[in-house]
Amino acid sequence: MTGHEEETARPHRPLRADAQRNEDRLLEAAAAAFASQGAGASVKDIARAAGVGVGTLYRRFPSKELLVEATYRQEVRRLCEAAPELTAVQPPAEALRAWMERFIDFMAAKQGMAEALAVVLTDESDKLHTRALLADALTHLLTAAEGESVTRPGVAAQDVLMALGGISLIAANEEQRALATRLIDLLLHGIIAD
Repeated sequence: MTGHEEETARPHRPLRADAQRNEDRLLEAAAAAFASQGAGASVKDIARAAGVGVGTLYRRFPSKELLVEATYRQEVRRLCEAAPELTAVQPPAEALRAWMERFIDFMAAKQGMAEALAVVLTDESDKLHTRALLADALTHLLTAAEGESVTRPGVAAQDVLMALGGISLIAANEEQRALATRLIDLLLHGIIAD
């Protein structure tokens, strides 16, 4: 999304600390609800899980579509920010695995919001921008791992993202989160250097 589109989607004005905490809790509760219940998740239940009133939710997000879009963007941001955070505190292979697990959870939430996102995210350049952000985050992890000779040289982030996307679809169709972890093990086996 371009800066202009982002400004149009939601004005940038600083929130008070308590309002920011409420928004963060709402988006976290919404992501969990959308992942488990889909876009039909109850707004009242989301507000309750966040520990706020439904009025607070509607003041920040006047429509469910805006809540879905904000949740999606927050989850993308968190996933991208996780890459350098993980490499700072974990060995490269563990950081890569942890990020992949988070990616699968992100995809579960995204799949739960898919119908609503199809209405909200209609610009193809926005989708390509999100893919580029995720590829950059994964490149950070792969570069750190390759730099320590943990992964095979030349592993392309886009290839790994495609594999992770397939894993998330398979696991979602089978309704087995544990299956995703096993498939991540197989993917890592192909990435990690002998």
